[in-house]
Formats: sequence, structure tokens, C-alpha cells
Amino acid sequence: MKAVRLEATGKLALRDVERPQPGIGELLVRVEACGICGTDRHLFLGEFPSKPPVTLGHEFTGIIEQIGDGVSGFREGMRVTGDPNIACGRCPQCQRGRVNLCDNLKAIGIHRDGGFADYVCIPQQQAFELPSALDPLHGAFCEPLACCIHAVDLAEIGTGASVVVLGGGVIGLLVVQLARLAGATNVVLLTRSEEKRALAEGLGATASADASTGDIVARLTSADGLLPGGADVVIECAGVAETIEQAPSLARRGGTVIILGVMPQGSKIAIEPFDLLFREIKLVNSFLNPFTHRRAANLIASGIIKVEPLISRRIGFNDAVEAISKPARRGEIRALVVPGID
Repeated sequence: MKAVRLEATGKLALRDVERPQPGIGELLVRVEACGICGTDRHLFLGEFPSKPPVTLGHEFTGIIEQIGDGVSGFREGMRVTGDPNIACGRCPQCQRGRVNLCDNLKAIGIHRDGGFADYVCIPQQQAFELPSALDPLHGAFCEPLACCIHAVDLAEIGTGASVVVLGGGVIGLLVVQLARLAGATNVVLLTRSEEKRALAEGLGATASADASTGDIVARLTSADGLLPGGADVVIECAGVAETIEQAPSLARRGGTVIILGVMPQGSKIAIEPFDLLFREIKLVNSFLNPFTHRRAANLIASGIIKVEPLISRRIGFNDAVEAISKPARRGEIRALVVPGID
């Protein structure tokens, strides 16, 4: 079978490899689609810890082709989405229910072979059924949506709340939709891209703006701004030093800032502790998707969360290496690798 392999930092290749066989408690899934995430590019550049050689791809959906011994509740031909984050269930963090902080966490597509391949093996506890009638490309959005759900849970958005979302990529556009579902009355998305601002407003944002022009803090938080005094919640989704540093200044006194975007390992930013103290800003980091993948699958299956507009292009394995190893195209939201496309 074909697989996109990270062989070492900066070395990515399309290889012919043996089709995996499901072990005890595992499912062999024929991959239908797998999204290219910014984390995949961090992995290629060595900016996020991984364990090469490994097949990348952690945002996948597919059809169960074969069932290993000891599996129950699944059948061949069932469409599933895979939660890539495998917790040990035994360490102190797992015992506290903090499975995303597991001391022995292993991720499909990072530490073990993932979904940029014709087939992937996953433990049955990582699989969640999706409707057979669902567009399989939509199923590839379950993993990023699950991470966004965790962030919105941490934000504790109440009815009538105001929210600023920094970043107009797939994460920001999913968060916009979740914030409205959570009850936010005002949701403002900040991104330089005019096309993404328009899309955000079509998906539920009440306003949008280009944070790179003028004094965005004054435009939002001044007495005659979009959100006088600042937002109840600011969610950083871009993983950029500039926006992470900017986020606290957009929050109201007593507001909450959620850091969801991923910066390269070792990056540093400047934060003014006195400002956080004096305005009692709650600064929270959101990591992975503890117990949220089933909820994400349900939302995708229901169609409540719109993902079709987030698909920028569909590519095959032959184009996947270049797409992963280079920055995303200008204006691109999500590229999906679809086995069988030439």
C-alpha cells in the first residue's frame, strides 16, 4: 500500500509499505480522507516531538476493512472516525481524568502509523461510528473539531457572551461556529484574509476585522468599538506570537483568554504579567481533545457544524509530500488527502 512517511526531520517520502494487520482489540480501516494539519508541518520541520520513521496523518476517517480478535461493537463496512490520542489509563494524570496530559500518551500519525496511507490500524477504543450516508470528507474534520470543543468547554462561554477569535484557519472557523452554539451573542473573527472574514460571517460570526491594519485594540474595545471594554472570551487559534501577545489586550477586565493555536516547540512570547494581574485576566491553555471526540462526531454527523466550505482542495498521495512539507497555499483552509486521487 501507499503511505506518506516522515523518515527524519525534514525528510518526507511516499513509500510502498506492507498493509498492516490488526492486532488484538484493533481495527483495520481503509482510509477515505485525511486532513493536512499545521501540526503535520511542525512534525516535518522538527518543531513538534514525534517518533520517526512514521506514517503521518491524524485527522482521518474510513471504512472498517478487518476486525482483530477481541473487538466488540464494530463490524466490517462501518464508517468510523479515529481519535488519534491514545492514553494509557494508568498514570496519575489519567487517573485524575486528564487523559490529554497522559504521561504515556501515544498519538496515531505522530508516534505510530497514521492516516496518510491506504490503510491504518487503530485500537477499537479510538474509533467512533459515523453514518454510512455521511460525506467521508466531512468525517476528517472530527479530530480538529474535538480539539475546538475542548477549548470552548474551557472558555465557559455563557448565553449572551462576547467572543473574539484570532485566526481564520480551520480551527478559528470551527470555533466561531461552536461559540455561537454555546450561546455567544457577539463573535468577532480577526484575520488578514478578506475571503476568510467573509466566510466566517457566513458561518455565524457577527463581525470580522483585519487585525493587521490600524489599532485593532481600540477598534474593538474603545467606547465606540465593536466590543466596548473588550470581550468576555478571547480564543487564539492561529499559533502566532503576534496574536498570542495581542490576545489579553482584547479581553475585558476579568475576561478569559484561551490559547488553542500551536506554536513551534521552544518559541517564546512577551506577556505583561502586571496587566494580567491588574485586570485579573484568566489565561488558559487548551491541549488536545479529552473525551470530546464522540461529541465532535455527533456534531459532524448532524450537519450542525458546517465543514464543506472549509475544504480548499482534495489531493492524492503524489501531491501530499509537497503539500505537507511546504506552507499552506495562500487562502487555504484545509487540504484533504484522499486515497485513489491521481
